[in-house]
Amino acid sequence: MYLSEQKRKWLSVAVFVAAANLLVLPAQAQCVAAQTAGQSWPQASLGSEVSAQVLQDTVKITLASELDGASQAEVADQLSKTLESVMHDVKGDAKVKASSGNFRVWPVNDEHGKISNWHGRGEIFLESTDLAAASALAAKVSDRMPIGNLAFSVSPKARAKQQQLMLAQAAQVFRERAKALTEALGFASYSIRNIELGGVATHFQPVSRMMTMSASKTGAAAPLEGGTETVTVSMHGSIFLHSARK
Repeated sequence: MYLSEQKRKWLSVAVFVAAANLLVLPAQAQCVAAQTAGQSWPQASLGSEVSAQVLQDTVKITLASELDGASQAEVADQLSKTLESVMHDVKGDAKVKASSGNFRVWPVNDEHGKISNWHGRGEIFLESTDLAAASALAAKVSDRMPIGNLAFSVSPKARAKQQQLMLAQAAQVFRERAKALTEALGFASYSIRNIELGGVATHFQPVSRMMTMSASKTGAAAPLEGGTETVTVSMHGSIFLHSARK
């Protein structure tokens, strides 16, 4: 019995799909054929991840001034003078970076929907890795612009240093897992095909509101202490599995 040309094509496709489905393995150790130097080497994907707690060494202090007035021009003028005065006093410290923040003036309506007065808010940011210097500078101008918010973070320099240390650890874990996987699958050795690096920082720990309010009310330099961040370095890649099975 002879098959038509169209039927032979359909049969070839069906056989190819069935054969391909037999090659699917679990995701944790999925092996595919890799043609290298004329030899078929299985390939496996794996990854490693290491984490460390890093002290937040940088503080960003938000100084804020708010006031009310009868007119928009009056509020804007008074607020501008306050910001100018405070910026003059804080921008000369080489240990602390000072920059302008938000500046906004908006109407306040009464119960009848009419404008009763105007409200304004202006901000100045202080940022430094010298927590004591930043706290002292904020206390110096707290009579005009009290602390509105505190935020801590890890400086780029400290983060890069920690990630460099963790990179060697992640590589060691990757090698150990590659060796264990190679032996578990019955191969004699492995070689690295490709590597991808990644890293994240999580677990931000904000300062308490009580510290912020305390510094604002007393005008004294409050002791600042940052929390920690969990910095993670990950390494993902694939390896070739070599030699005959044991």
